[in-house]
Amino acid sequence: MEQTALDTTVLDERLAAAKQASYRLARATTAEKDAALEQVSSLLRARATDIVAANELDLDAGRVSGLAEGLLDRLTLDERRIASIADAVLEVIGLTDPIGETVSGRTLPSGVRIDQVRVPLGVVGAIYEARPNVTIDIAVLALKSGNAVVLRGGSAAEQTNRVLIDVLRGALDAVGLPAEAVQTVDDFGRDGARHLMQARDYVDVLIPRGSAGLIRAVVDEARVPVIETGAGVVHMFLDESAPEQWAVDLVHNAKVQRPSVCNALETLLVHRDAAERLLPSVIDRLEASGVTVHADERVRALRPEALPVTDEDWATEHMSLDISVGIVDSLDDALAHIRRYSTKHTESIITNDLGNAERFLNEVDAAAVMVNASTRFTDGAEFGFGAEVGISTQKLHARGPMGLPELTSTKWIVRGAGHVRA
Repeated sequence: MEQTALDTTVLDERLAAAKQASYRLARATTAEKDAALEQVSSLLRARATDIVAANELDLDAGRVSGLAEGLLDRLTLDERRIASIADAVLEVIGLTDPIGETVSGRTLPSGVRIDQVRVPLGVVGAIYEARPNVTIDIAVLALKSGNAVVLRGGSAAEQTNRVLIDVLRGALDAVGLPAEAVQTVDDFGRDGARHLMQARDYVDVLIPRGSAGLIRAVVDEARVPVIETGAGVVHMFLDESAPEQWAVDLVHNAKVQRPSVCNALETLLVHRDAAERLLPSVIDRLEASGVTVHADERVRALRPEALPVTDEDWATEHMSLDISVGIVDSLDDALAHIRRYSTKHTESIITNDLGNAERFLNEVDAAAVMVNASTRFTDGAEFGFGAEVGISTQKLHARGPMGLPELTSTKWIVRGAGHVRA
């Protein structure tokens, strides 16, 4: 679609409308919000043909422009995926509404009662790329937690997102909630995204979700407070005690099940004393599934056909059937490698050594740290949060998969009866 020239007046009117709508959502009942989500799920199913047709236009444009296979996979919405998204919306209905929850409270010696309660953030801005499912995920969680949302889904998914936003706004209107609670700046392109990043008067928090480059650009340019989600340069370490079948199954699942997502495995590290025992079967299974192995010299001594690994490979989120593999001399060396290249998303160790497991859990600095589990479990749905806004890799406000509570703040409610401070 042709980009609209930036008209800040029109754009600010949209943002102001979202702000105004956020006041209505803040006092919406759980029943009202759940009714809107039921409508979203129903309309997704009813308009699946329209969504798929719009998505085909985006996919055709993506192929012409040379969009990477991993991004094309993320961009794709077929009827099966739409049905899955619709089901996920219904799961959010079943989650506890956090708004109004008392986090803590007490009566002071003076007799004044104070309570800390959960409240919406207000207006949530989201900037992401080539992932139309995120349009629904973020909007649904925002609405359930009483927030308005302003979306920038990127040019690659523009046709699909236009239909999805129409679904969201139609659902709100159908139950008497303001459709203005869902806004988009997609038609203003990158200029619209920049304006959104600067809109402190209207937007309370900004959540970028996508490549490391996109997230870095938002963090660098934004004046609106940012909750930083991270790219997934995800590691798995097979220590000297790792069981062979676990190693084969967990590495394969973490890399192959869906290689284009942020919790997919990108780097495999193997202890030198386990390399000859584990690597042949692990790599055989990977290569049988079409994975290209980028390996250091020690691995290539065992597997000469592997491609030489580079420093760039170690730091790359491939989002494809590519994996970097290296042999290390110790757990210390594995931890040092992870500290150097980790994006602090998800890291996993496969071990039968309790001491190694505890060291790994305690010393690895990441949003999710695992023992004897596939990294693919770092996911809002798998953690029982329903859909997710993203995986926060920062340490302030939220960390890890972001569900409903992470889209709230708190305020102090103070109740007195003519009390004055002594």
